[in-house]
Amino acid sequence: MTSASARNNLIGIFSLCAGAFVFSAQDTVIKAISGDHAVTLAIVLRAVVSFPILVGMVVLGGGLSQLDTPYWRILVVRGMILLCAYTTYFMAFPALPLAEAIALYFMVPLLVTVMSGPLLGERVTWAAWGAVALGLVGVFVILRPGSSFFNPAALLSLVSAATYAYAMILARKHGKTIPASVMSFYQNAVYLVGALAIAIVVLALNIQPPGHPSLDFLVRSWAVPSGSDMALMGLCGIIAAIGSTLLAHAYRVGEANVVTPFEYTGMIWGTLFGLVIFGEEPKVSTLAGMSLIALAGVLAMRAGARKVGR
Repeated sequence: MTSASARNNLIGIFSLCAGAFVFSAQDTVIKAISGDHAVTLAIVLRAVVSFPILVGMVVLGGGLSQLDTPYWRILVVRGMILLCAYTTYFMAFPALPLAEAIALYFMVPLLVTVMSGPLLGERVTWAAWGAVALGLVGVFVILRPGSSFFNPAALLSLVSAATYAYAMILARKHGKTIPASVMSFYQNAVYLVGALAIAIVVLALNIQPPGHPSLDFLVRSWAVPSGSDMALMGLCGIIAAIGSTLLAHAYRVGEANVVTPFEYTGMIWGTLFGLVIFGEEPKVSTLAGMSLIALAGVLAMRAGARKVGR
């Protein structure tokens, strides 16, 4: 490896770690406001703040004319899938320790591996399947189904991981014809319209919070947030733009098989934020499951790198 390649990899690793930190900070913000506000309000404010940033990215990337694309239906569908992914992910926060919710979400790379075979026609090696199996063991270690410690809200993180993984498959399938900035613009627009639609339906049907923290977060009536809460929710829009940029930069300058494992530092930040800010001391089973999922993700990535190398 040349000194330039090593330097680029270091820059990529730093960017990826910074991106993981930034998104973990967003998760912490969402959890902090989850007991007082509705998730739809948080998503709407996040989308509103992100909107001008994304418009600027589209302009710099080739102009607003790119938004008039024949692939708009695919982009809308992908946005709806991502809206489901983010909503279920955020809904897990008020009911689960932050570390646990984030760890389960990190099944995404493994689920992408599983889906890439039937949906993209890619060959999935036995080594990759073994990594997926190891990741599932990690999930069971965290969930402990059948025990008194099992929390059904953990399934929300897994639904989020599955839907996000499918959205990534769509991005990989159409990414060569649709610029990333256009994808981001459309998904942000769907977040805004979709979250508003959910809030309107909840209001029209007069759905009342049933008493479960996750469901309450979804159907709670909108309340005028305090200045600090509004600032925090708006900050999520800026965080999303910065975090996405950092991740994109990491994969642009660094080798994917070198930098990708550092995405799992998000688990570390989630655990630290949960401990310091919310007083959530992670269970031994959670730490063990996190380690297995992270190891599985690295092994799956390595298996993919070897496959490409042949």
